[in-house]
Order: sequence, then C-alpha cells, then structure tokens
Amino acid sequence: MHSRPVVYGAAYSVYVTAVRLTLWAKEVPYDLVEVDVFGPGGPPAEYLSRHPFGRIPSFEHGRFKMYETAPICRYIDEAFEGPRLQPSTPSARAVMGQAVSIMDSYVYRSLVWGLYVERIDKPGRGLTSDLGKIEAERQRARVCLSALENLAPAGAWLAGDELSLADLHAAPMFALFMMTPDAHELMEPNERLAAWWRRISERAGPTIMRQPTVSP
Repeated sequence: MHSRPVVYGAAYSVYVTAVRLTLWAKEVPYDLVEVDVFGPGGPPAEYLSRHPFGRIPSFEHGRFKMYETAPICRYIDEAFEGPRLQPSTPSARAVMGQAVSIMDSYVYRSLVWGLYVERIDKPGRGLTSDLGKIEAERQRARVCLSALENLAPAGAWLAGDELSLADLHAAPMFALFMMTPDAHELMEPNERLAAWWRRISERAGPTIMRQPTVSP
C-alpha cells in the first residue's frame, strides 16, 4: 500500500496533533484535510461516514479507513518504515499502553479542560474562569503528574529508554498545560517528568505547538 495517508480533523485538536506527531516521527508525508465538527449543524454528513461519533481525527491510507487516535498511531507505527515507536518487551509495551490510557481517562480532562481551558482559553475569549473548577483540577493534576512521574522511573521517556507512542500522545496535552500559570508549581515535584517535557519539546516543539486551542 503506497498511497499517501490522509488525516481528517482540525489542526488545533490535541488528538489530531498526536497522529501528526506520529507521522512526523516516522517521517511519513501525509495530507491534512480540515474538518469542522463544531460548525452549525454539527459534523458534516460526509464526515460521519468516516467517524460515526463525529469526533476527530479519522484516518485513511489507501482503501484502509479508521478512527480513534491510539489505534491510528499504532497502525502508523506498524505500517510504515522508520524508527520503531512501540517498545520491544511486553512489559514496556504495557507501560506505554497504560500511559496512553491515563492520558485519555484523566490527564486530558484535568490538564487541558480543567486548567488550560479555564486559565487560558476562556479568558482569551472574554469568558469568566471557574475558580472552583480550577482548584479541584489542580488537585487532580497532582495525581496525574505523579502517576506519570512514576511510570518508568529509570527511563528517559514515559515508557522507558526510547521515544514511544506514549510520548507523542502526551506531548500535545502538555503543550497546552505548560502555558498555564499552574504548570511550574505542579511540575516542580516531578523532576523526571519535567526533564521529559524539556526533551520532547526540544525534539518536536514546532510540531507540537501547531494547535492554538482545544476541541470538546
């Protein structure tokens, strides 16, 4: 299958950026087709044929079509030449999967919606931040950051010694979180995680920072 892959979604999306980061890491040329799922009337009817839940991203490679970020990224790693983005041992792959699950289940809602949206996005749109929500999410963020700090304590990356899909999944979320006034204080006890952020942002900074906002 030699056709150029296509990513459907919006450049601002955290999850679209994770897919694009994976393609970047594999050095795979691709096309981005912008899709506005939040416009009047909701997701375009044509797009619902690609993603029945109307979320972004979806993905196409030749005749193969799929949606949901984590499996898209695994497919990209396995379908294309380039550096391996999944660890070679079962235990390290399990840690990678655990990190991705933590991101989707807890980190995204806390660091992105709870802190970035309330601290940065809402004021930027002239809306009032919910201070009660911010304080609650600061407490949840501490748990999230500590969990990630302790995932692979001997490794330079989230799942061990090598860059993996876990790092590429996390990076766009942290890019937004690190803009908040809470980030320095909350990251301070997590020295390994802070070092990880410096490492991933130096390596992939321009690609991570393509999105200016987030999607519901």
